[in-house]
Amino acid sequence: MIESLRLLHDRITGAAPPPELLKEMTRAFEDLAVELGRYAVPEREQITGHRIDLPGRGQALVPVFTVDESDDEHVQGSVRFGRYYLGGNGAAHGGAIPLVFDEMLGRLANAGGRPISRTAYLRVDYRSITPLDRDLHAEAWFDREEGRKRFLRGVILDGETLCAEAEGLFVALKPGQP
Repeated sequence: MIESLRLLHDRITGAAPPPELLKEMTRAFEDLAVELGRYAVPEREQITGHRIDLPGRGQALVPVFTVDESDDEHVQGSVRFGRYYLGGNGAAHGGAIPLVFDEMLGRLANAGGRPISRTAYLRVDYRSITPLDRDLHAEAWFDREEGRKRFLRGVILDGETLCAEAEGLFVALKPGQP
């Protein structure tokens, strides 16, 4: 369902349907929203957000990071920004790029049996255009740990071209902290 929603996002973004079709589609979306509303569940039971076995943890907003290799200190794979993430002139929107870094670095910050952490800060440096509709290399690594603080870094590359790099600080939760 989420993959279909991602495809729908891309198609809506790249379309200019006539007014009659817009009205028809709006009614269909509203009907689907009502139907799904009947199946509302608590956060821990929903199909998105907590399932690392699903692409993008099942969240349609997050660009899918496909893991090729990972261990407790390093993760690498690919990411593809579809039309939904268009910022302009064929480039990914600058706000979509931190979503990928937060996903990659957060995954790694919580790997290896480490206690769950949350993002304290995420700094992204944009080095070149991040193109749409092609597989980009994405990589993150554990830099160091100081008490509850975990420092991580990551990059997104288009071939040899550095598109963006990030530095993140994740802080382990205290017992009982949500």
